[in-house]
Amino acid sequence: MTATYVLGTHVSHNGSACLLRDGEIIVAIEKERLTRRKHDGGMDNEAIEYCLRSADIRIEEVDLVVQNANFHKFDRPLRGYAYDGRIANRAKRVVSISHHLGHAYSALATAGFDGAGVLVIDGCGNCHSECDDLEGAAMPSLPKGEELGEVLFEKDSYYSWHDGALRTVFKDFSLAGRRQNGEMFPGTTMHSIGGAYLGVSRYVFRGLEDPGKLMGLAPYGRPGALDFEMFDLRDGRVLLRYDWMADFDRPARSHQEFTANFQYYADIAHRCQRELERALLYVVDTRYEMSPSENLCFAGGVALNAVANRRILHESKFENAYFQPAAGDNGLAIGCAYYGWLQVMGGALEKHDGSFYMGRSYGRTEVESAIEADGGLECTPVDAVAETVAGLLHQGKIIAWFCGGSEFGPRALGHRSILAAPAEPETRDKINREIKFREDFRPFAPAVPLEEAARYFDQSAPSPYMILVAQTKPEYRAALGAVVHVDGSARVQTVTRASSPEFHRLLEAYGDLAAHPVLLNTSLNRRGMPIVETPTEAVELLRTTALDALVFVEHGLVVFCRERQVAGVDARSVLAAVWQLARKGSLPRLGASACLDLCVTESEQRCSVDMGRSTVRFHAARDADFTFRLTEERLVEAFENPQGVAAMLREGRIEIVGAPVDMKEQARGEAAQWLTQLLRAARDGAAE
Repeated sequence: MTATYVLGTHVSHNGSACLLRDGEIIVAIEKERLTRRKHDGGMDNEAIEYCLRSADIRIEEVDLVVQNANFHKFDRPLRGYAYDGRIANRAKRVVSISHHLGHAYSALATAGFDGAGVLVIDGCGNCHSECDDLEGAAMPSLPKGEELGEVLFEKDSYYSWHDGALRTVFKDFSLAGRRQNGEMFPGTTMHSIGGAYLGVSRYVFRGLEDPGKLMGLAPYGRPGALDFEMFDLRDGRVLLRYDWMADFDRPARSHQEFTANFQYYADIAHRCQRELERALLYVVDTRYEMSPSENLCFAGGVALNAVANRRILHESKFENAYFQPAAGDNGLAIGCAYYGWLQVMGGALEKHDGSFYMGRSYGRTEVESAIEADGGLECTPVDAVAETVAGLLHQGKIIAWFCGGSEFGPRALGHRSILAAPAEPETRDKINREIKFREDFRPFAPAVPLEEAARYFDQSAPSPYMILVAQTKPEYRAALGAVVHVDGSARVQTVTRASSPEFHRLLEAYGDLAAHPVLLNTSLNRRGMPIVETPTEAVELLRTTALDALVFVEHGLVVFCRERQVAGVDARSVLAAVWQLARKGSLPRLGASACLDLCVTESEQRCSVDMGRSTVRFHAARDADFTFRLTEERLVEAFENPQGVAAMLREGRIEIVGAPVDMKEQARGEAAQWLTQLLRAARDGAAE
């Protein structure tokens, strides 16, 4: 019998693709894992090609493509982006669906419930006129005038999933947000819970869009230090208040400012986290009353808040709750694919096995080629991988663990992980400082066999996706010091033999040596970098950070560096050294607000440096004052010999694009002086 293939794809930010064969996921990937640019979206050819190659099929063999994009239905370009040349356009049939509908199907199809209420809450969905799920839905009164259908956007939606049918129960919309009324005003919909939380995150973290960090900072805040209410809760709706914002006019402009006023920002994070929880519990319980069910499925970016999720699980009127592991927009490709299989193709929903290991596996030849290409590595074959790695971890080593297909979603769950012993807080600090290159207040998660979890944590339900927090039992907090947050909480991952046999065996083997079968588990990447996908990327991370070893589990290979070169190896590590300067507030000055790009032309690796805010991002700046364009070879040469930068600029081996601020006709000489200072400082910092 010929197989039926359905491909789901999401463009906009956090792009992804997912391929079903006869209603089962065979592969899924986030675009950022392939392009190596965080939150990458737009043209989806890379992600689609990855899925097609993994299944060894052509797009012409795909029976249906279901697609989603924020803010449009593929009927017009998105911010100047054209869809000409898309692989998806060659498919037999293409269907577009709206945003919250995609989120809903991603949750109900992977939850394993026969029936459930399905809740979607995020920053912003499609506009009212583009929604495919309005029929039968209760909605608050909307402003009069058809034209408002273009400026009213989904903020939360609730559905009933029973007997194989999805029914829309309630949808709430809000006008698009505008940056006004203070520093924290949401940039998406005006009354969005997710948009409000993001606005606070941007205030606290120097404009960087990473609201997950706000949850990690909140436990450092003081209860009662702030007492404002972010939201009005009435008539089943959450409405953002704006009066309290007037008191907050000190957004962090630099890492030094954040550090100097740490308690101020921590108090804000604490209060806003509590307010988010209050709003979510209100929404969950009012939606339950609209259409009761034993089970709740929750998706949308807000469903990644592990602290709030625990309260929903234990305090709401629902008996059971499932939080979609890829709850953000990356998970929309899964929802699109399942919508296509269930609603368009008329297929039956088979119970999902719970696995979110959805990437392709890499063969021994690919692994060995990556090791040999580096030339500076020692590779040791081992028979007993779990026992060998457990011994290294027990010695205090920090290990990169590469196993099978990669995880889909923001959490590493034992296939692309950095692992360490959980006892010493110094281990946590070293990983943050020398491997992840991120803030020292951010916690790490403990991985533990499911059958042992209740021994160490107040954990009554499985937590396979690191999407729930639990309190660590007091008698074990010292023994698990590297994975226990300042408030005693931990974002637990429970591991079963069925879901991840190699990782489960490692935890058992470590427990045999250390008495506690618990390990620190964090994603195999560093700040600003997507989780590692390929063996080559894993080798690169080993060479450019303080990792002690890299393990290719399936192939029984343990890899060590003969001579570690934390920087100066390749373009990415040079850019990482620049990032470290920014983190320390040690960038050479070039004017109050200048912004530049360092762009490696062959691979398009780049970082953007905002001199005014002392921040670095590993992607292009839209408004860079100028760009240094050079090959990877030239960047490494300049890094190793900064005094040669002037000659490289004269000879055209480094190109300057754009006019540096206040440089005018002396641009070349002053640019050379600045770049020399930057690379010398980065080299000195990497050598420390």
